[in-house]
Amino acid sequence: MVTSSAPGKVYLFGEHAVVYGEPAVPCAIERRARVTVEQRSDSKLRVHAEDLSLDGFTVEYSGDADGHPDIDVSESLVEAAMGYVDAAVDQARDAVAEQRGEDAPAVGFDVSIASDIPLGAGLGSSAAVTVAGIDAATRELGVELSSETIADRAFRAEYDVQKGQASRADTFCSATGGAVRVEGDDCRGIGAPDLPFVIGFDGGAGDTGKLVAGVRELRDEYGFAADTVEAIGDIVRRGEQVLADAAEDPESDRIDELGDLMDFNHGLLEALGVSSRSLDSMVWAARDAGARGAKLTGAGGGGCIVALDETDETETALEFTPGCETAFRAELATDGVRVESS
Repeated sequence: MVTSSAPGKVYLFGEHAVVYGEPAVPCAIERRARVTVEQRSDSKLRVHAEDLSLDGFTVEYSGDADGHPDIDVSESLVEAAMGYVDAAVDQARDAVAEQRGEDAPAVGFDVSIASDIPLGAGLGSSAAVTVAGIDAATRELGVELSSETIADRAFRAEYDVQKGQASRADTFCSATGGAVRVEGDDCRGIGAPDLPFVIGFDGGAGDTGKLVAGVRELRDEYGFAADTVEAIGDIVRRGEQVLADAAEDPESDRIDELGDLMDFNHGLLEALGVSSRSLDSMVWAARDAGARGAKLTGAGGGGCIVALDETDETETALEFTPGCETAFRAELATDGVRVESS
């Protein structure tokens, strides 16, 4: 039996613009999904899920390719939990076959999932489950993969489940940890200081596909919307340099500039129509409380904001902000996927 964990993420800069070839900088956060895998004597999968911002459940099924198990739970819950588990197990079996030069093993698993990453909040919960699941399943079968290989296989799994809408950013960041620069298919770690993240969650989630399509329509119709997307890319490039400087000298005032850039980035995302009343309320509550900077993180339309504040003021302010369901502090996760027990 092997338990592996992987972190969630926030976007410091660049969401939406990354769709058009601009760079983005996601950062792993020390909120983790933990996946425990134990090989079975048959080819079935038995999955127990808990702490996914959903009621826990247990289901056993054959893992046939014709769809989801027949259980009395909502379609969204099934897709959220089972789709990524199935894809992670398939990738693990394929990785073992590739390593050993043989057919994929027809083995089953008991899988348990526990997560402290809110589901559907734009914090990379599905990527973390997929990354941790691949690592735990391959280790259970006696094969160890590099974090880069896990990132690639997790991306393939998410790409299949999300019907081609997945980004390499989430899975790479979860697998490797730290701050990451993403531009197209190019992903690499970059230097960053210990960032004092505070996250506010409104309890909802935007429709990513609809939000992305809305930005595309604006960009195609208006030149100034295309300029706005490019301006977000300029913010990312400036932010990269500021991050590097702050990593070399954590006592400098570069964190203040990071905050300014986050504020600019949120304003541009708001102009593109991907913010919401609850997200804007949380952003302004954080700024009024003294945060260095604050912005939405992820696709928008609902979900989370991220702020920089080393004090308790922002977290306290968010807890009393109408529309904020929960607020919490999250350190930068320097570790990506890792083994918790075996």
